[in-house]
Amino acid sequence: MLEVTESLDGGFTDAVTHAQGVFRSVMDAMARPGSIGVVDVAVAPPAPLGIAAGALLLTLCDHDTPIWVTTVLAKSTLPGWIGFHTGASLTSTKTDAKFAFVEAGAPFPSVSQFALGTQEYPDRSTTLVVEVASLEGGQPLQLSGPGIRDTATIAPKGLPETFLRQWADNRALFPRGVDLVLTAGRRFIALPRTTKIREMEA
Repeated sequence: MLEVTESLDGGFTDAVTHAQGVFRSVMDAMARPGSIGVVDVAVAPPAPLGIAAGALLLTLCDHDTPIWVTTVLAKSTLPGWIGFHTGASLTSTKTDAKFAFVEAGAPFPSVSQFALGTQEYPDRSTTLVVEVASLEGGQPLQLSGPGIRDTATIAPKGLPETFLRQWADNRALFPRGVDLVLTAGRRFIALPRTTKIREMEA
């Protein structure tokens, strides 16, 4: 009975208005890589999925959206919550996923294992939503590219040592490649595939 309740509770209280607000925040974050978006509506996804990740899931996913989640999330009450609130189906095949969700503390997935789109249809790729320990306090990274005036700096905590190499390989595939959203609590940073990321010198 508890699992059923958790599957029903925690969604947007005003689905249309709240989804529209979150969608605008996501589009703004995608247009301005490195800027921090904030989820300011009430939402409570089942643990261990975070608030921002849950809000993005409710906003961006529907019955036509295959979703991949980690083993930990798949074994939680999240699949029932996803089904009830969005009608989206889960896939165990990463290349079939339109969106992928990774909880805080889970191993950072290899971005090349997901759908990268095609030259003709680059939008047929996966958007990764990865929760990190914090959006601050980590190794400073310098961003440049479309939507960024000169440069921007982020310092997420919890990225693997292989991240910069993975991202460089992903960016080299343009117009193919995945897009990435890093979340922590109610906040998130969007990193489109066009964004160049390099480590800042000490």
